[in-house]
Amino acid sequence: LQAWMSKFGSVTMEANSILPILKKKLAFLSGGKDRRSGLILTIPLNSDQTSMEELSATLDYLLSIPSEKCKTRGFTVIVDGRRSQWNIVKTVVLMLQNVIPAEVSLVCVVKPDEFWDKKVTHFCFWKEKDRLGFEVSPLSQHTHTHTHTHTHTESFKNSLFYLCRSADCALLPSFDPETVLQSAPAWCPMEEELLAQPQVMKLLDSLREQYTKYQELCRQRSKRAQLDEVHAKVLQVVNWLQGPGSELLKTHQAIGDSIRAAQALQQKHEEIESQHSEWFAVYMELNQQIAALLSAGEEEEVVELKALQQQLSDVCYRQASQLETRQNVLQAAQIFHSTTQELSQQLDGLLGMLCADVSPADGASIQQNLKLLEEKLQTVESGLGSLRQKGTVLLEQMCTPWPWPLEETESPAGEQQDNVQHIQAVMEEMELRKQRCEDMVDVRRLKMLQMVQLFKCEEDALQAVEWLSELLDALLKTHVRLGDDSQETKTMLDKHKKFVDVAQSTYDYGRQLLQATVVLCQSLRCTTRSSGDTLPRLNRVWKQFSVTADERQQRLELALNFHTVAERLVCVEAEALDDVDTLGKTLLDRISMPVIFPDGYKHSFTSVTVS
Repeated sequence: LQAWMSKFGSVTMEANSILPILKKKLAFLSGGKDRRSGLILTIPLNSDQTSMEELSATLDYLLSIPSEKCKTRGFTVIVDGRRSQWNIVKTVVLMLQNVIPAEVSLVCVVKPDEFWDKKVTHFCFWKEKDRLGFEVSPLSQHTHTHTHTHTHTESFKNSLFYLCRSADCALLPSFDPETVLQSAPAWCPMEEELLAQPQVMKLLDSLREQYTKYQELCRQRSKRAQLDEVHAKVLQVVNWLQGPGSELLKTHQAIGDSIRAAQALQQKHEEIESQHSEWFAVYMELNQQIAALLSAGEEEEVVELKALQQQLSDVCYRQASQLETRQNVLQAAQIFHSTTQELSQQLDGLLGMLCADVSPADGASIQQNLKLLEEKLQTVESGLGSLRQKGTVLLEQMCTPWPWPLEETESPAGEQQDNVQHIQAVMEEMELRKQRCEDMVDVRRLKMLQMVQLFKCEEDALQAVEWLSELLDALLKTHVRLGDDSQETKTMLDKHKKFVDVAQSTYDYGRQLLQATVVLCQSLRCTTRSSGDTLPRLNRVWKQFSVTADERQQRLELALNFHTVAERLVCVEAEALDDVDTLGKTLLDRISMPVIFPDGYKHSFTSVTVS
């Protein structure tokens, strides 16, 4: 009672108010169920002094305890009238019509066999079912004991049978047969009841055995259900990976023809990986479930579980390996296309430089342009080498065989061959473009070297003119002495000849340089900047130098003859004095004469006194 009061706090005050009445045990719920799963309400009429008001209050309280769902199944009321008069029994039965008419489905009235033998014709409830709302059934004392036990037994059997039909072991009842029988209301055993105890014990043993069998059956069915569920999930994962998953990989084997196309393929592959990730997560959960079942499984179950685990692992690892291989191929393809694009831009830049007109201002500019050209060519060489390396890596990634045969997921031979041919074609195209640019670089290099030579020849030719002008200026300004004696004049004459030889070499060198500029201009199909006026300047200076040098040589020769004759006067007769006088006058006249250049310019030497 206290347990009921603590559980149902909402009726605690009501229970406290009728606690003295409840202690009289005028009625109680036995805890058993009838064949309709309805509750069993027992009313033991132990004396004729039973108060109908107290009984009504007890029934009202007891009927407030079950849930509405339980009430809808109805009640079976057992009225034990073995120790009460028949009038009291009839009064109680009629009272039930007013207290619980909607909930009562059957009322069993218990009386001794002798009573029913005498009063059976006076049983007035057979024809009152419609008016009462429930059926009233007479029971003998022996029949009550057996029926009470049988009711609990059948209730327990039906519960076990229903629960064992379910695959869920959680529905297995938590009570045993002793609990069921102990829940019956206490009564004072009579002789017939003592005689029925062996039969009850036999039924109890049978129930124990059936209960154990039902437990084992539920356990086996639960394990089988778990195995079937795991097997179904494994097949679901395997079928998707080998079906739609493999088809996704099979239909996405392209590598693209540009960096943008490769990036789009990478994005599509990430979507495929995302779909696979969901199934790989299921694989991880299944792997944990299988591991848990293996730790508590029997030998046959362990073999089956290990086979499922191995099959699942093989398919998942195989699919993961293909995803990784595909990812490696796409990464290598992006690197390859990126390198191709970079090399193409380098070749375009080199080609643009080669196609541009070259008009350098001087040799230094040409050298700078030539250096830049060589650097660009070297960059292209490095880029082409890098492209070959990236292409080789990509081909190796694409042609790497699977570690296990999986024909249904391999790339189609035609598409694979197209990818290989595309890579090879790109590398061959870059190779041809590089070769064409290299040939053009060779031509441009030769042209620029010729221009360097042209500028060098022009500069050296101008330098030759300057040198020759300096020699002419020195000849005119410093080469004026004729010597004091024949020996000095002879020495000066020899130096003059060497001086003329140097000037001749300078002139010849300038002429050769100017001739070379003409040839280079014809080869380069251009006009020289200075060859038009350098050659006339060179020829003009050379002619001036030649006239001046000839005049200088003639004067030195006259001076040498003069000094030679004068020196002979010491040892020759007086008639030789006339020859000396004649030569001296001739020399003076020659010295006083100006040098006339081819252009008519006259240059007078510094006065020279002949001693």
